[in-house]
Amino acid sequence: MEKTGDLTNRRVRDLIFFGLALMVLGCDQLTKFLIRVNLVPGESYPSQSAIRFTYVTNSGSAFGLLANQTFLLALTAVLGAVAILIYYRYSSPGKTLLEVSLSLQFGGAMGNLIDRLRYGYVVDFIDIRVWPVFNLADSALVVGVILLGYFILFPPSREKASN
Repeated sequence: MEKTGDLTNRRVRDLIFFGLALMVLGCDQLTKFLIRVNLVPGESYPSQSAIRFTYVTNSGSAFGLLANQTFLLALTAVLGAVAILIYYRYSSPGKTLLEVSLSLQFGGAMGNLIDRLRYGYVVDFIDIRVWPVFNLADSALVVGVILLGYFILFPPSREKASN
């Protein structure tokens, strides 16, 4: 049985985890909505800028791989999200970098999953011209994976954690 303090800590930890994931999801869906209502597919704004908004639909995964495989990609996203939640649930508290990493990945996965289920494709719009067009969910996923890699390669030392 959990002690009252442990339960309170778990609730605060969950609030932060799901709050950050919800912020990522909300920002992702809001920006995609704004792109859909203000641009037509293929349109860019501003048209001649180094960084611009370009409305693109992507029925595949990263870089358009596995195009038109909506079911497979949605299933993969659901399985990934479940794995993230399980890993988060059974990880030790106090690993802030790990928790932020998992939260960003969860929010990003949910953002793109919603698009796949609603439209059969993902709305992408951030166009830096030297990279394929992407969205905020993609950015959250990438940053989350980078943070997870850092956490795995450079785990917090036990001496620092005990002080």
